[in-house]
Amino acid sequence: MEIEECLDRLLERIVPSEKREWIPLEEACGRIAAEDRTAARNVPSFPRSAMDGYAVHSADVAEASRERPVRLRVAGELFAGDVPETGTDYGSGTAVRIMTGAYVPEAYDAVVMQEHTDYGMEEAEIYAPVKACQNYCKVGEDIAEGAVVVKHGTGLTPAHVALLASLGEEKVPVYAKAKVAVISTGSELLEIGEAAAPGKIYNSISHMLQAAVRQQGMQVVQRVICADDGTELRAALQDALAEADFIITTGGVSVGKKDIVPKVLRDMGAEILFHGADIQPGTPTLGACLEGKIVLALSGNPYAALANFELYFWDCMARYMHCDSLKPLQKTAVLRSVYEKVNQHRRLIRACYEDGEVRLLNGVHASSVISNLTACNCFIDLEARRAVKPGDQVRVRMFRYCGT
Repeated sequence: MEIEECLDRLLERIVPSEKREWIPLEEACGRIAAEDRTAARNVPSFPRSAMDGYAVHSADVAEASRERPVRLRVAGELFAGDVPETGTDYGSGTAVRIMTGAYVPEAYDAVVMQEHTDYGMEEAEIYAPVKACQNYCKVGEDIAEGAVVVKHGTGLTPAHVALLASLGEEKVPVYAKAKVAVISTGSELLEIGEAAAPGKIYNSISHMLQAAVRQQGMQVVQRVICADDGTELRAALQDALAEADFIITTGGVSVGKKDIVPKVLRDMGAEILFHGADIQPGTPTLGACLEGKIVLALSGNPYAALANFELYFWDCMARYMHCDSLKPLQKTAVLRSVYEKVNQHRRLIRACYEDGEVRLLNGVHASSVISNLTACNCFIDLEARRAVKPGDQVRVRMFRYCGT
């Protein structure tokens, strides 16, 4: 089965989240907007000066120059936060000394920067013309009342937080963080802190996946090691079903005597959506639906687990969290490295993308090796039986956990 069909089968079973909460604005960055946010007011709500200088009638200074300056009576002085006094004469032939951010009296339509004046306090000489609205922020210039400033499903960035703050929004409606369980199967696995022992390895995969999930603002509510024992795995899955929205298992998914995950899922009544895909590494990857929740069963090899996690998890989360920006980017790139293999199956090759070019890393590319992943930001998605050479165009899938 092609990975696209596998993914479609997962997406068909995902019911988008309706779990919402209102959170303080200072906690909103990285969360996902649960509704459109509309501006209740104009920003700015009054005409503001964009310069230190003089508010003027642009028509009064249309012919101003160094040789023939225009002299204006200074009707007052305004600083940021001041409000123009009512009853002041702001008619033709006048100006107001004004600072950046201050309220421009509505009689004026432009601001002359102070460098083009003599800095006069009672009268000011103007040495350059300005056009209407020059150095002048109109009401609603930044945000117009009624405009949608944040759309439903947007991943909130510092810029979105700034927009909402400029509107005085104290709280923001967001989707509750997706809850993910990670169950690592394998009697050989040790947790960090346990003493090293012959035949045992430390469990790196669950820490890698937990970090990737948390990096995107989601929760890992369960991260456990489970021996190659059906009863123990069943209990771990039951615990995960009680708390998590999405379940990931690693290891035990192939065809060996201790590969118990497929059987346990079937015995629990799971609907197996796919088991095996035309992809390397990670061919045995399994997708299932158990009590309405997706179970993504990954390989126990670290790179195979990461590659297939990237293939399926983020698109599933994009659907669940209403946020298409969670999907990893796919690009076309020029291959700049030699790759001599012609694979019989579609292949995911760890690599590094930069400025439209992609290069393979030196060293071992086995599924069990992770030491060179720190230099990767993508994998090349190479079609089955395709021979490539430097200069060829190839498909690239960016790693979501790299922030791309």
